[in-house]
Amino acid sequence: MTNRRNFIKQLSAVGITGCIPGVISAAPKTHSNPGINQFSTDKIWACFMHLSFNFAGGIRNWGGLRTEFEPEQSLWDDAIQTMASQGVNMVLINLDDSVLWHSHPEIALRNAWTPERLREELVKIRKMGIEPIPVFNFSACHDAWMGKYSRMLSTKIYYQVCKDLIAEAIEIFDTPRFIHFGMDEETYDHQRHFDHIIIRQKDQWWGDLYFYIAEAMTRGVRPWVWSDYVWHHPDKFFKMMPKSVVQSNWYYGEKFDKKQTYVKAYIDLAAEGYDQIPTGSNDQNNPKSIGNTVDFCTRYIDDKNLLGFLQTFWMPTIEKYRQPIIQAIELTGDARRNFEQKYK
Repeated sequence: MTNRRNFIKQLSAVGITGCIPGVISAAPKTHSNPGINQFSTDKIWACFMHLSFNFAGGIRNWGGLRTEFEPEQSLWDDAIQTMASQGVNMVLINLDDSVLWHSHPEIALRNAWTPERLREELVKIRKMGIEPIPVFNFSACHDAWMGKYSRMLSTKIYYQVCKDLIAEAIEIFDTPRFIHFGMDEETYDHQRHFDHIIIRQKDQWWGDLYFYIAEAMTRGVRPWVWSDYVWHHPDKFFKMMPKSVVQSNWYYGEKFDKKQTYVKAYIDLAAEGYDQIPTGSNDQNNPKSIGNTVDFCTRYIDDKNLLGFLQTFWMPTIEKYRQPIIQAIELTGDARRNFEQKYK
């Protein structure tokens, strides 16, 4: 049985049970009309930056797990400055083991940023008009950054560590608007080349997700996740996923076929009334991904549920990858300008 009952009790205590499926009547379904031509231009235009690069999926292709803090300040600074000049108004920062957490310093890389150092960066980012958002990926496919705790999944110790990290990140970020929990690609196929495989499924996956959600919402922060669970389990997803959780379906191709599972998910999420931040990427020789994502999603997602867009670049923040990282940010700026020119 899931932790759903405890989750409901916890949220009831703070008066936000309306976020839970089945607790109150579901939000009405909405159906977008292709060609809709009135959109709010007050959108999120976000980029995803890596402090940590110790996600496990495919990490061998990038030199294996890191043991020392890796990002180069020169590229980090230039990337943030480029975001400001390109109209990017939000940056998601993948924290994981690249912060010397007061609560759990044992998971930190050598020379990780202290919380005080991170705070200094957040001040600089906000002064540039960019909203910083914390990211932890708690997917069992992407939690190698947790060290020994990644092998204690769903235990009392594990829950306490997650609780501590979420609370500390929210405090450092001064109660941000969102916190992203990842939760993508937790399947056998994505882990089949790992030495140690852990997969949560069914009630256990949902129970742990509800735990993360509750930890965020009881602190006044809205949770955000990747949406690919819906590709494989749509019925369960729409029954269980709270409308309070922001959805980022991701599709990195340049051609959009409504019948394709990854693309159709945008339409299905829209029909069920979920708030979305659709996601593209340029890391697979696909520079048109983010622009075409914006064009497609403005046709099929109602304005009220289309919070904005997210550009990812799955590369460590080191000078070797300067060109594609800066290009990704510039492509986001192009997508914003094209959108605003079209819908003003």
